[in-house]
Amino acid sequence: MTFPLLPLYQAGDELIQSLSVVGQAAIVFDGANANKIITVSKYSNIQIYVVLQAELSDTLIDDLVSLYNNGVISVITDAPTSAKILETIPNARLLIKSTDLSQAGFAFVESETSIETLKDAIKAGVIPVVAASKLTTEYENVPAKSYPVVEFIKPLLVTDRQDGLYTTLVTDASNQSLGLVYSSEKSISEAIKTQTGVYQSRKHGLWYKGATSGATQKLLSIDIDCDADCLKVVVEQNGSGFCHLETASCFGELKGFSALEKTLVQRKQNAPEGSYTKRLFDDEKLLNAKIKEEAEELTEASSKEEIAWEAADLFYFALTRCVKYGVSIADIEKNLDMKALKVTRRKGDAKPKFLKEEEEKKQEPVERVIGVDDKIHMNRINAATAKPEEVSACLERPIQKSADIMTLVTPIVNKVKTEGNKALLELTAKFDRVELKDPVMFAPFDESMMQVSDKIRKAIDVSFENIRIFHEAQNQTETLTVETSPGVYCSRFARPIERVGCYIPGGTAVLPSTSLMLSVPALVAGCKDIIFASPPGKDGKLTPEVVYVAHKVGAKCIVLAGGAQAVAAMAYGTETIPKCDKIMGPGNQFVTAAKMLVSNDSNALCAIDMPAGPSEVLVIADKYADPDFVASDLLSQAEHGIDSQVILLAVDMSDDEVDRIDEAVNRQALALPRVDIVRKCIAHSTTIQVSNMEEAFDMSNRYAPEHLILQIQDAESWVPKVDNAGSVFVGALSPESMGDYSSGTNHTLPTYGYARMYSGVNTATFQKFITSQVVTKEGLKNIGCAVMDLAEVEGLDGHRNAVRVRMEKLGLLPEGY
Repeated sequence: MTFPLLPLYQAGDELIQSLSVVGQAAIVFDGANANKIITVSKYSNIQIYVVLQAELSDTLIDDLVSLYNNGVISVITDAPTSAKILETIPNARLLIKSTDLSQAGFAFVESETSIETLKDAIKAGVIPVVAASKLTTEYENVPAKSYPVVEFIKPLLVTDRQDGLYTTLVTDASNQSLGLVYSSEKSISEAIKTQTGVYQSRKHGLWYKGATSGATQKLLSIDIDCDADCLKVVVEQNGSGFCHLETASCFGELKGFSALEKTLVQRKQNAPEGSYTKRLFDDEKLLNAKIKEEAEELTEASSKEEIAWEAADLFYFALTRCVKYGVSIADIEKNLDMKALKVTRRKGDAKPKFLKEEEEKKQEPVERVIGVDDKIHMNRINAATAKPEEVSACLERPIQKSADIMTLVTPIVNKVKTEGNKALLELTAKFDRVELKDPVMFAPFDESMMQVSDKIRKAIDVSFENIRIFHEAQNQTETLTVETSPGVYCSRFARPIERVGCYIPGGTAVLPSTSLMLSVPALVAGCKDIIFASPPGKDGKLTPEVVYVAHKVGAKCIVLAGGAQAVAAMAYGTETIPKCDKIMGPGNQFVTAAKMLVSNDSNALCAIDMPAGPSEVLVIADKYADPDFVASDLLSQAEHGIDSQVILLAVDMSDDEVDRIDEAVNRQALALPRVDIVRKCIAHSTTIQVSNMEEAFDMSNRYAPEHLILQIQDAESWVPKVDNAGSVFVGALSPESMGDYSSGTNHTLPTYGYARMYSGVNTATFQKFITSQVVTKEGLKNIGCAVMDLAEVEGLDGHRNAVRVRMEKLGLLPEGY
């Protein structure tokens, strides 16, 4: 129920700010002030009615449509004019002008009428329309011939409380409840007069909100509920919040959009330099790009979970832009309400620009195909002559439609989670085309399952030892202890993660090296249980090299499964497969999606190393690089899989010099057994010609490759320029293969650009770090008061007391505490 009063303004009048508490106003429309009314409707927080005092014409009808479409609630006019308007605007919102105070509805007060008469009319359902010039917010010293605004609401107020107070709900402009208080006729009168939050304390009389705490309120409006036994006071809250506990509301902190808006407003004012939100506020280009990116991802999402996820991301960036330009959620809601009031609507189709873009989007680009008889060479582009968006397109990873992938992965993970071994056997039969009796093999492993040649055994042993040495050097065995203040000793020490899962991919290549890269650091870290998972071959057996490594590191068992189902089995455990605390290892898009899914499930309580997807390499080469070396590095990555990607940044190279690399790629590729895979990978891989090293490293850091190879002069001197990469291979004699197998560094690395924020697998991946503190009597004396002061600020008296009782017993408590 609205405030039972409609202030009336003449065509040229300015709105009286103090009367906005009523929440509505009527403005005379004389045919010449449409723009002024529209401005008031769009930018004020009150509902606008229009009193028509002009002759109808085609121009006036157009003006009325504009008024409606800009938020005007209704047009008030006589009955004949209303009928004519409806002939042209069938859905026009109209009220018949009346001066009858005996019938419910709006009634114009045109003569001297007593306030008592008006109050009786209000009780009968009348909403008086009174000239704003005759209204006052004063209630004690009322000017002559003026009506106190508060008198119009009094007739409707009812209460069953013995103290005569009115239950009052306080909300913000977005209708977010802040708290429940009580009002009296006196407090309502004072609130209207002062335009602030004033309530009635049951113990202390009038309560001017924020008078002592500083958390003041600006009064926006007062409404009454349908039974008139509860007031709703809408305010603009200042300071730390409404509640005495310094939370936004008495019901706790805000949630959802209101909480996000509050956080963004605070960040806009106080965000530290270098923070991501600060970057968004300062970098218009970045913010706009993120909005477009998230909007596109939302259009591609299909499952309920993905749509919710992408919509949340889009709303975050969109609201950041709103806050940047001073647009509040209340402003947005006002626009939504305004759109609902339109009397003429377009069909609702998207604008032609976006329809065209969607049509173009549906026309999937034709993928390049390298035929059996075609020369195998990479795409080529010159950054100096190409458009920036063309260069960026070359650095985009292939496929990876996360929404589609997650839709496929989620039911697989849920099936294993609920059905255990039964689901694992069914999914292995479906995806790996092999029927198994048992999905897990426990140690000790049969000798016959790890029969490898002496040459391979020696190679594994050499690699094992180098990986062990490098990762042993990383192992933080010493306890770090620092005396932060006299008598206060803080320590940090490492402990192994108890049970870890090592995912070893199968796919189109056997990867025993991955089993080394995952399990040796786990062994060095001291993990109690090491669990392997690897897909079996068509014969139902595992690669013997993988079994040999599992034996060598003392693995507890091997899960005979791959893909999302293997990840789920290790994350949740089954009847026979132990549940893992953390899962490590690379894989395809489905493995990566499953790892991300379980890591976000609080029921799994399972961490992951990183999102590691299809493999990739970026080579920076100059004109002095050996074309055969460059080609071999590109091909060593291209043979991993058709979804792998290789990028060559050719620094200051002529077309002839790049041609020589293309020729070497073709020659070497044709000699490889996996040439068919190479063809498909090279088809979506690119050579980008750049002018100088600075441009190359800038591009590389933006791409953040899994593997970065530097085939350039004085390569070591350029390593400091590397900001984002999984692992760097420095110089012509350091091919990626060295790190993949035997140098000692780890080859399980972040892909798909995640090298911007993730590290590759290392010893610390298999550890967690615990802190401890020892406080002596001297330490208690030095920092005890600081602890108590901060606890008091946060309102946590139990925390404060825990220090206080100790200091008091030891005689350390200063006076005043």
